[in-house]
Amino acid sequence: MYQQVSYSDQYTFFQKLRSFDLVLLFCIITLGIISSFSMYSTDGGELLYHSKSHILRFLIFFIMMFFFSFLSIRFWHAIGYLFYIVVLGLLIWTSFYGVTSSGSKRWLNLYFINLQPSELMKIAIIICYAKLYHRLQINNVNQIKNLVIPITILVLPILLVVSQPDLGTSILIAFSGIIVMWLAGINIKYFIYTFLTFLISTPFIISFLKPYQKLRILTFFDPDKDPLGAGYQIIQSKIAVGSGGFTGKGFLKGTQSYLEFLPEKHTDFIFTLFSEEHGFIGSTFLLLIYAIMIFRIIKIGSDTRSFFGKLFCFGFGSAIFVYVTINMSMVLGLLPIVGSPLPIMSYGGSSMLATMIGLSIVMSAKIHSRQTVS
Repeated sequence: MYQQVSYSDQYTFFQKLRSFDLVLLFCIITLGIISSFSMYSTDGGELLYHSKSHILRFLIFFIMMFFFSFLSIRFWHAIGYLFYIVVLGLLIWTSFYGVTSSGSKRWLNLYFINLQPSELMKIAIIICYAKLYHRLQINNVNQIKNLVIPITILVLPILLVVSQPDLGTSILIAFSGIIVMWLAGINIKYFIYTFLTFLISTPFIISFLKPYQKLRILTFFDPDKDPLGAGYQIIQSKIAVGSGGFTGKGFLKGTQSYLEFLPEKHTDFIFTLFSEEHGFIGSTFLLLIYAIMIFRIIKIGSDTRSFFGKLFCFGFGSAIFVYVTINMSMVLGLLPIVGSPLPIMSYGGSSMLATMIGLSIVMSAKIHSRQTVS
């Protein structure tokens, strides 16, 4: 005889509603409001395509996150492998039938949204690993047979994303997986071996990069070498951030962004626009909101009983920290431009969808914190 696993629980609707993390909700709503005003600014102070689309997507995905949060943490555990397989299938489908834009085949046209499966893979890899390591005892995670499967799970999507080509997202997927592997107890020596192997093979890896990817790396070291070409974007970005000063130039008064000196200001460089308009004070406030959000995600993970929930929350919270750090370092010229969106703030439906799915799982872990997963 076996015991049937139920994904339902004894909590009533109102008990679940009272269990929502209000601080985390506040952070999500605040980022949504800030991003909506920033997107309004990118459209020149008018409700045009970018601002309308962003606001609509935020409202739809926020409502989706709210209702997904009521799902049991056992449900998310049950679909962990399936979620990964579906997203991996979408990546394979994109390789053959995806929409090509700017030389990259990254999107699937679903009519109501151009879906970028590589963004969903950043969440899929975390939930898949959380389920995998939930079933492994800490003493067994470093066995060779238990290393081969996780590495294969991580390498497959990375190769597919690199082939699109999308080096930036593949790096973020790798970070997402490596973080969870480290949290699960993988011996540090394996990470050292991997890092040394990467260093040794760097010349070989560089030979496979596209010309524009090599140019981005060279531009990072010397952006002034081609100030009107490859170095233009990062130079304008640093000018915009610096010109914001302590208090900023004011809403809709940013010269670099408003006068179209700053390319891609609605996507990866949204922080640049925000910093120019609101200065050091506004940027610090935005960083504080992200810091509180990450802290609450980690706190929820520490309070939940299931190891699956803990591992997902710790992994997702750490991943958000990495995404924010890479994006802000990139626009400040501290890292090469790799195409890393700022969670919730940047324009892009796939990125926001992935972030909201992750937040709904975190909120589910909070609501069902006393629930165990077998």
